[in-house]
Amino acid sequence: MGTHDVLVIGGGISGLTFAHEAARAGRSVLVLEQAPRVGGCLATHRGASGFWYELGAHTCYNSYVGLTEVLDACGLAKAVLPRARTHMRMVEGDRVLPGSNLAMLLRQFSWPELAVHAPRMFTAKKDGQTVYSYYASIVGRRNYGKVLGPMLSAVPSQPADAFPAAMLFKTRSTRRQEYPRSFTLQGGLASAAEALARQPRVEVRLGQPATSLEATAGGYAAVTADGARHEARVVALAVTPGAAARVLAAAAPELAQVVARVKEAQVESLGFAVAAAKVAHLPVSTFLVPQDDVFHSVVSRDPVPDAAWRGFAFHFKPGLDRAAKLARAARLLRVAPADLEDVAEQRSVLPSPVLGHEQVVAEVDRLTSAGRLCVTGNWFAGLSIEDCVDRSRREWARVAALG
Repeated sequence: MGTHDVLVIGGGISGLTFAHEAARAGRSVLVLEQAPRVGGCLATHRGASGFWYELGAHTCYNSYVGLTEVLDACGLAKAVLPRARTHMRMVEGDRVLPGSNLAMLLRQFSWPELAVHAPRMFTAKKDGQTVYSYYASIVGRRNYGKVLGPMLSAVPSQPADAFPAAMLFKTRSTRRQEYPRSFTLQGGLASAAEALARQPRVEVRLGQPATSLEATAGGYAAVTADGARHEARVVALAVTPGAAARVLAAAAPELAQVVARVKEAQVESLGFAVAAAKVAHLPVSTFLVPQDDVFHSVVSRDPVPDAAWRGFAFHFKPGLDRAAKLARAARLLRVAPADLEDVAEQRSVLPSPVLGHEQVVAEVDRLTSAGRLCVTGNWFAGLSIEDCVDRSRREWARVAALG
């Protein structure tokens, strides 16, 4: 049996941020992570040559004030790399359509339909609307279905029609001007998770999934799959909603039922490196959005250029085997499957919020407000890295105030 001041279940950016804040306050922290690595959706794949690419989150912004403060505290400010501008392009079958970004959208839109609906953007409100109901009202149903809908679904790598409209995009007014407007880190974003895991008073145990949580006289005890028991006065769950509901079932059944109401989606990402000369025909710095395909999006590594290699991450819908994914990727890039080198895969479970999500979050907060059981993750205010960091910092501040 192990005893620490704080126990964190989940070693993604949410859990590690919570651990970091607790450790900075002088607490001893144990992080239990079921995967063989930390980071969660910060999933950088590094090849033997040193070339790396992202299978998960790929961009940070200087409006991520909480994240930049964490990077400063971990000594990572000098590891920041600016990202070149990315150009969004649409894919129809095996063809990348002309134009990029706003010019691409305007080229693909039906102008008569847009002319009828566009004036509504000045009066339409996002509150109480889904992504579909809000955006289709200002561009028209056909324009939404053919152009805007696929683009909006490409961002979270899942169908976004039912998302609350107010949750998908956010405007943050404060920026850290000393940071590039858009940036990543040397060696990829997983460097942030790895640095957090190395901080003093933080112990990380990999391959240790928590199966249940029990209330004790002094706090809580988590039991892992190998039967080990870990006690702590403060516990933070930083896992997917489904996993959190399962772990909470015995210790906090009412909370578990509320958490279980958050829907989930699975994304199967496949990444690889290609010799730059073999894909010279494909525009650099691309974010490819299919109108209708077996994948949600393709993200290139080009915003951090490399003279010899280009990297791509395809975010597939579930259901294809590895060979089919490789074949689809190779056909789109007009190369042979054998040209795709240093292949890696990642399966992610992402939140899929719907209308009423704010009420679910409010109920989670009500049920945890007076205790030392914390729930954090990428399914509260939003899916971005900054949303994760902000939630975890707020939860630590709440529980620290209890003394």
